[in-house]
Amino acid sequence: MGTGMSKDADGSSHGSEEGEENLDHAGGQLYVSLKMENLQLKGELIPHVYGSVPLVGSWDSSKALSMERESASMWELSFVVPPNHETLDFKFLLKPKHSNAPCVVEEGPNRLLTGGTLQGESRLAVFKNGDEILECRVFIKADRVSPFDLAASWRAYQENLQPSTVRGIPDVSINSTPMVEAENGSSASLELDLEHYVVPAPSISANSALVYAANNAENPRFSNVDGPGNASFSYKDSVVSADRPATIKQMEVVIPDPSKIYSGSGMVESKSVGTFSPLQKQDGHRGLFVDRGVGSPRLVKSSSSSAFSSSLKLDTETKNSMPAAAGAVTAAAVADQMLGPKEDRHLAIVLVGLPARGKTFTAAKLTRYLRWLGHDTKHFNVGKYRRLKHGSNQSADFFRADNPEGMEARNEVAALAMDDMISWMQEGGQVGIFDATNSNRKRRNMLMKMAEGKCKIIFLETLCNDERIIERNIRLKIQQSPDYAEQPDFEAGLQDFKSRLVNYEKVYEPVEEGSYIKMIDMASGHGGQIQVNNISGYLPGRIVFFLVNTHLTPRPILLTRHGESRDNVRGRIGGDTVLSDAGEIYAKKLTNFVEKRLKSEKAASIWTSTLQRTIITASPIPGFPKIQWRALDEINAGVCDGMTYEEIKKNMPEEYGARKKDKLRYRYPRGESYLDVIQRLEPVIIELERQRAPVVVISHQAVLRALYAYFADRPLKEIPHIEVPLHTIIEIQMGVTGVQEKRYKLMD
Repeated sequence: MGTGMSKDADGSSHGSEEGEENLDHAGGQLYVSLKMENLQLKGELIPHVYGSVPLVGSWDSSKALSMERESASMWELSFVVPPNHETLDFKFLLKPKHSNAPCVVEEGPNRLLTGGTLQGESRLAVFKNGDEILECRVFIKADRVSPFDLAASWRAYQENLQPSTVRGIPDVSINSTPMVEAENGSSASLELDLEHYVVPAPSISANSALVYAANNAENPRFSNVDGPGNASFSYKDSVVSADRPATIKQMEVVIPDPSKIYSGSGMVESKSVGTFSPLQKQDGHRGLFVDRGVGSPRLVKSSSSSAFSSSLKLDTETKNSMPAAAGAVTAAAVADQMLGPKEDRHLAIVLVGLPARGKTFTAAKLTRYLRWLGHDTKHFNVGKYRRLKHGSNQSADFFRADNPEGMEARNEVAALAMDDMISWMQEGGQVGIFDATNSNRKRRNMLMKMAEGKCKIIFLETLCNDERIIERNIRLKIQQSPDYAEQPDFEAGLQDFKSRLVNYEKVYEPVEEGSYIKMIDMASGHGGQIQVNNISGYLPGRIVFFLVNTHLTPRPILLTRHGESRDNVRGRIGGDTVLSDAGEIYAKKLTNFVEKRLKSEKAASIWTSTLQRTIITASPIPGFPKIQWRALDEINAGVCDGMTYEEIKKNMPEEYGARKKDKLRYRYPRGESYLDVIQRLEPVIIELERQRAPVVVISHQAVLRALYAYFADRPLKEIPHIEVPLHTIIEIQMGVTGVQEKRYKLMD
């Protein structure tokens, strides 16, 4: 898992200088383990940690994070942070296990953790409990991990889920509610059709109707060029030798068919061969949640982590047992800071594949995901360039390999699109998605030649062998593509497109050069395979993991705020109050709505936060499992929790002004910002992408703004201002045609 470093109570450090230097490299992440040892510590006193963002986010002892018992005398709390994380300011305390007796806080100044190392002189943790003095040794260890380590360990953990609690509340708790009949015939009380409640979605909402994904790609900059003779780039001079040596950093990720995996199996990543393979469930294997607190996703460290290393042939750099990740993709959420330093090099994801293989859909989805995470990303669709320069009514003959005029025209617009993308990167862009067939080595070599010294290219090849999916995609293409907008005869358009496809198939050359990702039969959502070659760095790893977890299975996601709470009535932010009378009514109406909308969806689930106003809102809904996520908790208002905005304006005018000036980046004192919320929501997004059945998410305003922005592809700066009204359901329909939205207002 890479090099590590540790520091014990006598101040001695362990780990090579090279290892410490590597921690600063882009893409590195620190898996930090805090340990406390005392042979005399009684079982009634449980060690906890509390402190500032991002470790805990509160100096309230009631919100302290419990340390887990590792052995009879050793307690541990583990978490993941970027190497350049802000200083963690914290203290240890002892809390009684069963009584309401006061907590015992350690003596001395606060502890500071920077770069995985405790600052200042090392010291024992000293506690004065009445006349008794307890002294505990403190240990700190930091290991560098990669996104692949965390991704693989999450998959292993996912199949061995056993919820545990932190702060008395489950991090992710699953309540498998049995199927029961609705009491008193509640579903019958919704007499009107669901369409009665439909209200218009905001006009600026993206994907509110069926839109061809390529139309949303970047507009060409050459719109004032009249003909091919005026192109500023000559593709003929941009040929790179195809005789490059084969790369050796290869990995194959096999995505099993979920319907064929029994519940006792897991998935681990073998570092020696680079493949995901089944791992039999070990006796006593269980996962313990470790809550990293506000602003950060949580990590899991297995109590039997040796089960991982004993089953794998790890090399010397990865001999440490890998940590497990709770919430799907901790690797992605913690490795960089939102809108922080960018990758050292600009990144170009170049699509490769035959027509009707889902390239444009994949490009649009990946663009939306990276933008939401704060990476400046644009989608460049070569077909859009071709239509603008040569018209949209080109027949299949235009795409023949033995048509020199057509070949020159298509290579020309590809070069123009690539030139636009590189120019955009030189102006500050980070990730360009280059969407075209790029179906032969000569074209790909041209692109690599153009990119030399300017950006790193990763080819993303989409392969599909399912004739049913290909036929479906072809028909969608005829219905949506501007290439056939002027073709009144559907069958004629269908035959023309199939002829075009045959022309591409005759000369298609799979990717074998450079850095690449191959997605093989991933579209069905019933298994598949991803092959990875020569991929390194944090952001490419994040992209691979996103692609592993995405599919095209149509399903709705229902987003709604909890019913009105008593704090809503009082105008107070935060808190954890129960519902008002109106909120109780909404809970009943929501129950009726969900029962009718999802009456045939036996595999649906209800997701809530851990705050009681969402749990109470969901409680009347029968027949579906209810899952509580701490990541879905409302934005932490810190010291402002429980205040009204008028009180903040009066008593904390500087904070009020700072928030008004930049709501996206403003962080409440000892609380969170919207960017913090986005960071901790990424595991939820990945898990929503993985779901194949409907999900009802009952959460809070700030959280739903961030989730909605992901699906609607809204810019980060708009997130704090997105309208998510009370007592309204936003239905997001995900599927092969993209994302569509419908809103239902159940109460005024």
